[in-house]
Amino acid sequence: MTEKISARLAAALAAAPADRVVYDLDGIADQYDRLTAELPGVDVRFALKACPVDAVLDRLAERGAGFDAASPAEIVQALATGVPADRVHFGNTVKSDADIAHAHRLGVRTFATDSVQDVTAVARHAPGARVFCRLATSGDGALWGLSRKFGTSPEAAVRVLAGARSLGLVPAGLSVHVGSQQMTGEAWQRAFDLLAGALEELARLGIAPDHVNLGGGLPALGCLDRHGNPLEPPLDKIFAVIREGMEHLTALAPAPLAFVMEPGRHLVADHGAVRAHVSRLTERADADGTVARWLYLSVGKYNGLYEMDQLSHRMVFPGHEDPAGLVPAVVAGPTCDSDDAYGSGRLRVPVPRTLASGDPVWLLSAGAYAPSYTTQGFNGIGPLPCVCVPGPEGEH
Repeated sequence: MTEKISARLAAALAAAPADRVVYDLDGIADQYDRLTAELPGVDVRFALKACPVDAVLDRLAERGAGFDAASPAEIVQALATGVPADRVHFGNTVKSDADIAHAHRLGVRTFATDSVQDVTAVARHAPGARVFCRLATSGDGALWGLSRKFGTSPEAAVRVLAGARSLGLVPAGLSVHVGSQQMTGEAWQRAFDLLAGALEELARLGIAPDHVNLGGGLPALGCLDRHGNPLEPPLDKIFAVIREGMEHLTALAPAPLAFVMEPGRHLVADHGAVRAHVSRLTERADADGTVARWLYLSVGKYNGLYEMDQLSHRMVFPGHEDPAGLVPAVVAGPTCDSDDAYGSGRLRVPVPRTLASGDPVWLLSAGAYAPSYTTQGFNGIGPLPCVCVPGPEGEH
């Protein structure tokens, strides 16, 4: 097999008697260490939504991570790792009065916001809390831009934080999110420019935030795009831009400034894989008479591979390693939904012509969102179980 994965992950996939998601906990811990080495001093708050698997959360908490939670249920799960409540923030700008009050009862004192209405609700249901305001970004350069539902302009953010202060809240910070699987350093530079402008305007009002939250967006390295091409994000450049941006904001701020990041995909995607199996390799004619092969897998959009509209995965077919026996096929999931296919059925992937129903298939770099973006039984197909493997480092 040509793609490197850890020996423990390969062994767990090979030993799996049935479909599952497998996580390499040591690989995730190592990825966390690499991130903190690249961005020393940054407070990492893992975006829990990317992998709500208790063993993964426990390992990250052991390494020193806090958590970005988007609901009271996620807050409860984060606190179960043993991290103190001040290492968990409510990072969702969309929250009801009941959710705010629940989070406050759980001990959370830092809330994301992006509107005067939300700030007013936080003041009512979490009096004295700290709030940080999310700035809107274009999302350009990301596979998922996240550009419309969240965030506000720098000018509006200044008004929001000024309003927070008048309501007895602590205007504690600013945040950005450059989009999920951000592929450019330029997006980060634009985000730092937005932050700098907002910090300067806040300083004129005598408001000095104590932190900047740089959000998520750091990419995974092992995925393919929807056309089957390797994604090659310039990670070294991205880290350099972030370090330079942090230095600039630190020099600009009138008071000491801390930095927070909310990585999700970057920490877990490449250290998780799905063990699936072949349902059928078929050959059939479309309505126009065009003949195409289709490889139907036991796992698809609704039970582990929700992101297949934008991503595809490197696949390993144990026992079928002869490259001469490959044929192009559309790869699709097992449901009767026509969207349950890579690239909406337009992508052709080389697969072994000798595949038979029941043969195992490994889908690599599938650790992000596989457990969370899944239904409870669409077409009667249940979510995949998760297995986490520790062990000594080794490569396969």
